Amino acid sequence: MLTPGPVAIPEQAREVLGRPIMHHRTEAFAEVFARVAEGLKWVFQTQNTVLTLTSSGTGAFEAAMLNFTRRGQKMISIGGGKFGERWGDMGKALGLEVITMPVEWGRCASPEVLATLLEEHPDTAFVSVSHSETSTGVLHPLKELLDVVRASNADALFAVDGITSVGVHPVPMDEWGIDILVSGSQKAFAVPPGVSFLAANERAWARAKESDHYKYYFDLLREKKKQEGSGQTAFTPAISVILALDVVLQMMREEGLESIWARHEQHSRAMIAAWEAMGGAGFAEVPTHCVSAVRMPEGVDAVKLRALLRDKYGVLVAGAYNEFKPHVLRVGHLGQVHSGEVMAGLAAIEAALLESGARFKQGAGLSAAQIVYTGAMNTEKK
Repeated sequence: MLTPGPVAIPEQAREVLGRPIMHHRTEAFAEVFARVAEGLKWVFQTQNTVLTLTSSGTGAFEAAMLNFTRRGQKMISIGGGKFGERWGDMGKALGLEVITMPVEWGRCASPEVLATLLEEHPDTAFVSVSHSETSTGVLHPLKELLDVVRASNADALFAVDGITSVGVHPVPMDEWGIDILVSGSQKAFAVPPGVSFLAANERAWARAKESDHYKYYFDLLREKKKQEGSGQTAFTPAISVILALDVVLQMMREEGLESIWARHEQHSRAMIAAWEAMGGAGFAEVPTHCVSAVRMPEGVDAVKLRALLRDKYGVLVAGAYNEFKPHVLRVGHLGQVHSGEVMAGLAAIEAALLESGARFKQGAGLSAAQIVYTGAMNTEKK
């Protein structure tokens, strides 16, 4: 499975998922939950509490809007893809005045355009961005966008959808001064869907006390008090997913953050190099390292290729959205994915492309990817 989430679950985590259920109101679970909380702070690179919520990442982002804004406040939603645009739609549904910053799909958000919008709307209270936009494969310039917000409007909260960038790219929350950072369990953390993570700094928590949105399940002040005070969640958590997450976080610690980032970066370079060698091309102006959005070689239909990969070769990749469906595929390589799995997937992709009429020398894609991986290995040996 080479999708941008959910991703393949490592064997160690699958073993834990198959164990008898543990009750969540016990000391044993509290010990696990405390380890997970510390592990999440390590991945988020923060001293702030990272709340664990039983929801998708979308739920955590809605919780952020409900708790850190007031009805009628102005929000700038940075677009550029399905998920960046989703946060603007969510803001409208929650009664915010949404200013959309349009970004061409496949292109990076412009700090200059953001600066202009902030100048035009100095009363902006909330700015949202999807750091790693998985619908287009783009990595937006997070630090540059954040610097613009701070220079233009020091009061605006900067909320980051890090659902597929946390654990793949460096996202140093405290060092950069990110106000709100959200991620999800089924991405780089490589456990089943259903758990999300939300960290907020003191600036954001001060706003939470002023929020006038109706909320109950997503009352983060209550959740924060509960998780910090007793090592428990306010409501029943996804117990088995958290137990599996405990195992994966230990695996991540053993590998180290810098090695994790480097591994994902190698996967991205290898995949793009392979597609170029097979007559295709990357779609994103600046590619995220969690998924490669790739254009088809001439004459190949992406929808048909995806079906062929699934039905004949047993490889699942993701399709594109909107008008890009016939022309673009999204090949995921995040989580506990290593070079052998990427190479195996590429072998199937090569065969399916050739069967679909693409014209390139057999083995070209695998050779291009192998050069990236062996070059990286040779560098490590030196």
